Amino acid sequence: MPSKIPYHSTAGMGHIEWLKARRNGIGGSDVAAILGLSPWRSPYTVWTDKMGYLPIDENGSEFTEWGTIMEPIIAHKFAEETGKYVYRQNKMFYRPEHPFLTANIDRDIAGEPGFLEIKTATEYKATEWADGNIPVYYQTQIQHYMYVLNRPYAYFAYLVGGHHFGITKINRDQKAIDEIEDELISWWNQYMIGKTPPPTDGTDSTTATLRALYPQDDGEFIDLGSKFDVQLRNRHQAKQTIDALNSDVKTVDNEIRQALGDASGGETQHFNITYHANKRGTRTLRIKEKQS
Repeated sequence: MPSKIPYHSTAGMGHIEWLKARRNGIGGSDVAAILGLSPWRSPYTVWTDKMGYLPIDENGSEFTEWGTIMEPIIAHKFAEETGKYVYRQNKMFYRPEHPFLTANIDRDIAGEPGFLEIKTATEYKATEWADGNIPVYYQTQIQHYMYVLNRPYAYFAYLVGGHHFGITKINRDQKAIDEIEDELISWWNQYMIGKTPPPTDGTDSTTATLRALYPQDDGEFIDLGSKFDVQLRNRHQAKQTIDALNSDVKTVDNEIRQALGDASGGETQHFNITYHANKRGTRTLRIKEKQS
């Protein structure tokens, strides 16, 4: 059985209190974001949240709400399928040498050193979960948890598209853990302890964060300096390239539309093309490369 790991009890914590506590360290949902692997959050967004520069989002999204609703159902299904007894820990575990590295596991498993993480995904994400695969942004989370709790393996139980249930066992990968934790420790020391923001990027997450930080203008005009002259020239050239490429794409699309005419689709040696009408009666061109 695993050795005793220090923790803060979350039993009896309200939702807001728990969200505030999460700001004091790097938890599982932060790992992929800090590593630049999250499809939802950027390093800059994580930093802004943990610095307390924006109000806590107590409502979450519709997706996270349904994930919370489905969690006990999926946990029950896992127990039913495996015969294992799972239970809540209600603890925020942390590494004693780095107390900001934390873990809140979904369920522990009685009588063995493994634990259970529970996920839901839309049908749109089904390919990421095919054949028992686990998306990389969740793999980093579970390796982080295994590090914090000093565990040798864990399970994912997941429901994809509301109807496909699966279980995947993930073993501890010490090489990955070493790389992940070194990056997390460096990030925390540089940006959180140093109280300096990580670089901004072009993600939707960072855009939304900056808009939330600065929702109003004050009427003042400031000198941005020569640094931005270089960046703006690069941006202008990139925009021209993008516009030219978009024009090329639209030209090819229209040539295909003309060639198809009334046909519902067509194919080439390497591509399948469909040209069906949607419910509104508008035909949509879809082009997919054939699998080799």
